[in-house]
Amino acid sequence: MKKYFPMIKSIVLYTVLTGATVLMSFPLFWMISSSLKTVEETNSPGVVWIPQNPTLEAYTAIFQNQDFLRSYFNSVFYVTLALAGTLISIAAVAYAFSRVDWPGRNVVFFLMLSTMMIPAQALIVPQYVFFNKLDWIGTFNPLIIPGYFAGGAAMIFLLRQSMSQIPKELDESAFVDGVNHIQIWWEIILPLVKAPMATIATFLFVGLWNSLLTPLMYLQTVDLYTLPVYVSTLYNINQTVQPWPTIMTAAVLTTAPLIVVFFFAQRYILESVVVSGLKG
Repeated sequence: MKKYFPMIKSIVLYTVLTGATVLMSFPLFWMISSSLKTVEETNSPGVVWIPQNPTLEAYTAIFQNQDFLRSYFNSVFYVTLALAGTLISIAAVAYAFSRVDWPGRNVVFFLMLSTMMIPAQALIVPQYVFFNKLDWIGTFNPLIIPGYFAGGAAMIFLLRQSMSQIPKELDESAFVDGVNHIQIWWEIILPLVKAPMATIATFLFVGLWNSLLTPLMYLQTVDLYTLPVYVSTLYNINQTVQPWPTIMTAAVLTTAPLIVVFFFAQRYILESVVVSGLKG
């Protein structure tokens, strides 16, 4: 019996993994399938798994829709600026906590980590009042500028842990050569933490790209809508027949950049996990 145990274990493991893969892939399959259906098929009482007469009408219509194209540009615009600023600020703060000795560093680090215990919902009203006083409502500022002040204690913690693993002798040797902290951070430390940086950038990108509540609260103008907000407006509760092919087409095109990013970033994510496991 013992000689069959590894085979049984492998069968069970791969069965579970296959089931999990099918379960997680189903929403994507359903989106793509529904985007190729007609309005009649998507609103029929029965379940139509595969479109009987696949059509690209929804894709043709969505690419001719100026509101969709504008919202796509808005998402790319704000995510690019917010991601760049947030990533640089996180890297700078993580460097200060891991490589620079200054009075009260551990106390400030503890206070920063304690902010993770504050529910995001508790900050919605104070933040809205604050941004309203700055006259930022109806602009991209509330979505972009806060990230430039180190957005996310969890991400800072993860990057700080990675930077702490780098030998301090590198810094000391650089100081002997007359290099300052900014040069050490940019030319020595950042190249050594590419995998954690790519992992953090991926998580930040997903969060920013999928964000619905924050853009919905602060943009308040159709011309500034991002993709998630635009997709949410396609469903009209007052309509009996919903334009599901259009909704699903917009959802597929919204999901596509996420799949592309994960495809190119998976090597760095796996590398980051492996390195963390070895050092742990």
